[in-house]
Amino acid sequence: MLLDRLKSLLQEPPPSMAFEISEAGIAMARIGGHTELDFLRLKPGTLAVSPLKDNVADPDEFTLAVRSLAGGAKPAPASRRRKDIALILPDFCSRITVLDFDSFPSDTKEQASLIRFRLKRSLPFDVESAALSFWAHPGAHKKVDVVVVVAPLEIVARYEAPFRAAGMNPGLVTVSSIAALELAPGDGLSVMAKMSGHVLTVLVEAQDALKLVRCLELPSASLDDIAGVLLPTFVYMEDNLGGKPERLALCGFGAQTDEAQRRFQEELGVTVEPVRSPLGTPGENDAGLLGYLRGVAADRGGRSGRSDTPAVATALPAVRAAGEGEN
Repeated sequence: MLLDRLKSLLQEPPPSMAFEISEAGIAMARIGGHTELDFLRLKPGTLAVSPLKDNVADPDEFTLAVRSLAGGAKPAPASRRRKDIALILPDFCSRITVLDFDSFPSDTKEQASLIRFRLKRSLPFDVESAALSFWAHPGAHKKVDVVVVVAPLEIVARYEAPFRAAGMNPGLVTVSSIAALELAPGDGLSVMAKMSGHVLTVLVEAQDALKLVRCLELPSASLDDIAGVLLPTFVYMEDNLGGKPERLALCGFGAQTDEAQRRFQEELGVTVEPVRSPLGTPGENDAGLLGYLRGVAADRGGRSGRSDTPAVATALPAVRAAGEGEN
């Protein structure tokens, strides 16, 4: 089932434009023979990323920014076919988690119901009225690990609204860290730590499969606050995942990258390296976009990217404005 879905995704041409949204601004790529990148900084206060409330504090300013990046597009008539785009949302507007099941039903509706039941008491918003996507892969001891992305439907719709008004259809919607995984090492036991503002997302992978995701808003972006999350995460990995991580990939650390690399390599005793992209150094506001573009390029070139492509590719429609995701 997963292989069939992957084949159908790769047979479809990618959207001609992709956008990543952050509080700082909107990163954009025009995808063609030569990929063009752009970034438009938003006025402070335009967005306030949260899983608990409307993220678009200034809808007029947000709409103007979207139209400016899209070339001043006017609203499309209902009869005109909308242009598909890829839309990458901030991690912190959603919840990303990995659930393990002793058994997992084959019916998609039953899967969604089971996941919503498991999440019901752990989310700060109503899971029954949220956009949900998930994909499953074999876990240890015959269990099934299910990676889940869930976000309030209203929050997703508000992010999509100015793009739809400008005649664009967010056909692929995901969150930044899931798209950025395409840039991270995908073998062995590894960790990616991704910063965006004061939000830290930590993704733990074992043999190309996500095992743990933590997304936290920190008091500051200081290395002390980041270490306060990484150290217990590494202890958990040794206790529960059967070993010590082989590497830590840093993303979005900016001017702190060199210092963070030295400090965490010494404190954690692992190889620490920054995440890289052929299109430039991934930052705190465009790592998801660059990861998405790397996946598109690898697909076009016969898939020379990561070996865990099925999980990443299936994640691209992770958070949709309507309907369930499929594994």
